[in-house]
Amino acid sequence: MIVIIDYGMGNLRSVQKAIEAVGHHAEITPDPDRVRSASKVILPGVGAFEDAAAELRKTGLGEAFRDAVFAGKPCLGVCLGLQLLFDASEEDGVHEGLGLLPGRVVRFASAPGLKIPHMGWNTLRVKREAPILKGLPADPSVYFVHSYHAVAGRPDDVAAEADYPDPFPAVVWRENLMACQFHPEKSQRVGLAMYANFAAL
Repeated sequence: MIVIIDYGMGNLRSVQKAIEAVGHHAEITPDPDRVRSASKVILPGVGAFEDAAAELRKTGLGEAFRDAVFAGKPCLGVCLGLQLLFDASEEDGVHEGLGLLPGRVVRFASAPGLKIPHMGWNTLRVKREAPILKGLPADPSVYFVHSYHAVAGRPDDVAAEADYPDPFPAVVWRENLMACQFHPEKSQRVGLAMYANFAAL
């Protein structure tokens, strides 16, 4: 059973529909016990890091997600769900994340002509073929919406980068834990292929 964590901050139905579109069932749940009993877990997210981290702590869903990761189950973070995996974020202060990957989340540096948030299609530069990237075309394009990005403390955790204008982690991967800064459910065939890869693990 694939479980999508409902902590009140995410485009849950869009993720669920994408999983269904590739022939699998996914359950949306706010129940930590359902997260622990799932075979695969998705941590989506849209909005502010501080609010999301607080909800994950208050509901026990953050600890349930950590338990699923430590149990070796395939776990996928999406957008804000990637940022929450790291030690901390500098969005509106410094706020503690789940601490599953070393590193911090920072705002894109201002530059002449650079619009923040980074919004729209951008190309991935694959560095390591994470399970969700298997079989993708060369230089795949995906859809981003974000003002902050991760700075990985361990370079080997970065499976793919994008540029805006400097490189930033677009896909991270460590054993059974993987995450993407973009929205696969908004990335058409490439995104659906990623969800199919995850569902097949």
